[in-house]
Formats: sequence, structure tokens, C-alpha cells
Amino acid sequence: MVCTTQHVIAAMRAAVRAVSENRDELVELDRAIGDGDHGENMERGFLAVDTQLRLVSPGTPAAVLKTTATSLISSVGGAAGPLFGTAFLRAATAAGERETLDGAAVAALLRAALDGVTARGRAERGDKTMVDALAVAVEAAERTADEGTGPIGVLRSAATAADSGARETIPLVARKGRASYLGERSAGHLDPGARSVALLLHAFAETGGDR
Repeated sequence: MVCTTQHVIAAMRAAVRAVSENRDELVELDRAIGDGDHGENMERGFLAVDTQLRLVSPGTPAAVLKTTATSLISSVGGAAGPLFGTAFLRAATAAGERETLDGAAVAALLRAALDGVTARGRAERGDKTMVDALAVAVEAAERTADEGTGPIGVLRSAATAADSGARETIPLVARKGRASYLGERSAGHLDPGARSVALLLHAFAETGGDR
């Protein structure tokens, strides 16, 4: 019941596919309350991740996560690059020198990612951001990990919770980012960053380790 370096690489490549397949949806979501470039930025970033993973052959889960972080930070425009990049960078730090990750470690990585995002973006639940999906995902992951569940179960629990958290952004009025400029008009729309969190977690859950 562990996640190896190869599992983490496979998870990132699944994320590349998920982002590309849902690029147009993310564009439309962002067009409603932002610049409309979130889908393009995320796709460009994860294609860069895919390229770098093929070039550097990382040897540990942390190295995979750090490569992902630096690729996103250097290639994704807007707020998404620094925020998602910080999430992966904090997760890499939490992974340390481990060669494998069990369910508890995966939950700890998600917690570190959330802490990084909230520190970088100064957002909290209810602000209509990616935090609304990630925070509930972390709570679900930790509950599941406490039951002794492996990485796949932890990630599936997190992904399901992230779906709910993303949907809960629809009625919210944005208090952070470009969407906040719209005031009350931002209500009624799904936050694209929250949707991206759910997409990534679902992708990770399909390839995140042994049961």
C-alpha cells in the first residue's frame, strides 16, 4: 500500500492528460469571472511538466514533485503558476527523502500543499478560490488516512471532496483574485482554480500507487 516514484510520475502524466482534455472547460469557467486564460495556462504548464519529467528522470517522489513545481512556476502565467507551483513545492519538501509514500504520507503532502497555497495567496475557505476545493480535500484525505487506507483510497477520498468543494464555490462572491473585481456578479459561477484542483486529484487517484 505505497506510492513509488514511478507512480508519482504516472500521476503527473495523468494530470497532463486531464488538463488537456478539460482545457476548454477551464477556459470557459475562467472567461465567466476572469481573463479566460486559465485553461491555456494550465495546459501549457503541464505540458512543460511532461517534457521535464522525460528529460530529468527524477529518482524520488520529492524530485518528481519539485520538477513539477519548477515547471509550473516557470511556464504558467497569471496567479495559477505561483499557486499551483507552490503547492507542489511544499509537497516536495514534505516528501523529503522518502522513496515511497503510504496513505498517511500522501495526506501529509496534501496538507503541506494547502499550507503553501494559503500562505502564498492569502486566501481562505469561502473566498471562491482553489482553497475551497483543496481544503476539504485535505480534510477528507486525513480522515481516510487515519483509517489506515492506502494512497489510492486517500486520493479518491480527496478527489470526491474536492468535487464538492468546487461546486460550493458557485454561489459564493469572490473575495480574492480577478474575480473579486466583479463583486456580486461573480456569484453563480464555478471557480476554475477549484475545478482544476478536483481534476488533478482525480487524475492522481487513478495512478497514485498500490491499493
